[in-house]
Amino acid sequence: MKGQLLAVRKWGWLKKILFAIALLTFMTSSFLYLTPPGGDMRMWMAETVITTQHRSWAWIFVGAERRDQMVQKMHNDIEDAAKEKQDLNLVKIRKNGEKARSIDELIKVEDISGQFWKGKKMYVYDPTTIKIMTPHKPGEGERISSMVTRTGAVAGVNGGAFDDPEGLGNGFAAIGFIISDGEIIFTDKDGSIPQHIVGFTREGQLVVGKYDAFQLRDMGVSEAVSFYPRLIANGKPLITNGDGGWGRAPRTAVGQKADGTVIFLVIDGRQSHSVGATLKELQDLFLEEGVVNAGNLDGGASSELVVDGELLTKPSSRYGERRLPSAFLVYDDPSSVKATRVWDGVDKIDAGGSHDHPDFLREQAEKKARQQQGQTTPKTTDPKDGAQGTQEGKTSTPQTGAAGDGNASGGTASKGKDATNGTGSTSSGTGANGKATSPAAPNGTGASSSGTSKQPTNGGADDEGSSSTTGNGGSGSHDASAGSTRSPNDASGASSGANTGAGTSGSSQSAGTPATQDKQDDTAGKTAPSNTGASGTSSGSSAGSTSSSSVQSQDVKVAPSMKLDAQ
Repeated sequence: MKGQLLAVRKWGWLKKILFAIALLTFMTSSFLYLTPPGGDMRMWMAETVITTQHRSWAWIFVGAERRDQMVQKMHNDIEDAAKEKQDLNLVKIRKNGEKARSIDELIKVEDISGQFWKGKKMYVYDPTTIKIMTPHKPGEGERISSMVTRTGAVAGVNGGAFDDPEGLGNGFAAIGFIISDGEIIFTDKDGSIPQHIVGFTREGQLVVGKYDAFQLRDMGVSEAVSFYPRLIANGKPLITNGDGGWGRAPRTAVGQKADGTVIFLVIDGRQSHSVGATLKELQDLFLEEGVVNAGNLDGGASSELVVDGELLTKPSSRYGERRLPSAFLVYDDPSSVKATRVWDGVDKIDAGGSHDHPDFLREQAEKKARQQQGQTTPKTTDPKDGAQGTQEGKTSTPQTGAAGDGNASGGTASKGKDATNGTGSTSSGTGANGKATSPAAPNGTGASSSGTSKQPTNGGADDEGSSSTTGNGGSGSHDASAGSTRSPNDASGASSGANTGAGTSGSSQSAGTPATQDKQDDTAGKTAPSNTGASGTSSGSSAGSTSSSSVQSQDVKVAPSMKLDAQ
């Protein structure tokens, strides 16, 4: 044995490094695949990967078959959690007619932390001060700090889902419902199709679940966006086993206590100071506060909290705050502001991506400049290197790079290396305009999308998210865009889904997940509000590749707003 150790010591450094790598790989693989704790860790890593843009890679940890089972279970759990209708009588809102209240009278922010995460908790004492805000101009989303400053809000957190190609989307291609002041500002489904929503009634009750436009109108919902899953329903926790199945990631969630107090949780993640929280941890935090209803919002790199114009959390995006299509903002007088209808009159929505992301393009330009500088830097000579010989009456001339006759070369500049990003496989989506089949009714602006969905679709996450789009209407995947999806439902090998609505259909494929389809239930005899945009079909596929960098667009059919106020 001693002789073997001596032999190893005589190895060269390269051989030692290769041996160490092989030994570490063997030990790690043995732990992960041959021990119960290792199996649990693989499950956790698979859950986390499923809720990102690279979800198809989860097969590495659990195999393709098990990955597909996990995705299907996630979808089923989300749909089951949304079934129970909400009891609005559980929450009693105190009427508060005061105006000109200070920040301290409206909200309170506290630091919170767990074993693997850090974040913020914001109390909003009057739920009627919460309002949905949208970007101020068409073509791109808006940073929350900008929304807060522009509209005079007290505070704000990120809201609903959007298509997010390559994680570099422009934040304008929203997904699901966006409702403000009782008007449908945006929707990509017919009004008769139930969608997952998180919102508030005019009286201030938090509503979380899956509802169509008629039900939202009857409940008096005035502010809402689309996302999920539901965490607490009518006082009952909905995650009773495991950690919720979405792994760890940056999170944003909202809950409400019986006295009407609203609590927003914003957790940092994917960073050294904070890995991220599980859904179960969010649920437990809410239960400790006595929350009776709670739901998950968009997470991942979108998660952030802004108070008085200052960003208090640390978004995981390397570019800082992201441009977003919606946000929950807090106002002393919410009636004094109105969300901009930026999607009205828009025929095409470009979801953005690497082709037009300003920070990414600037980063690539800087890399290219450094590369060119490295290639053109002339060779230099340092007179101190080498022997600069002199003879009596003569001075030797330094020769760059010459060995022995005067000077040794001071060195040459090394060539720069192009550090441009690699690109993944791409896929294409197709769309064709058609006629809406719903009877004439008030309409909202809508869009059928082909882009990477940042909303968890039918069992999907955020994620960024850890990715995420709401599975509103249960489309097999809203994330079926240009080869990459952010919906866990599409996370596996081959999932497809069909979204049906007035003149709108969509399908998405990702490797291996069983197809799901929303049904239009109990719509006979109703005049369906045609809130959707362009009809047609769209398709996309993803199999462990990054999304295409080509332009992602949505067809939009402009229509008058649909008012959700009960007549």
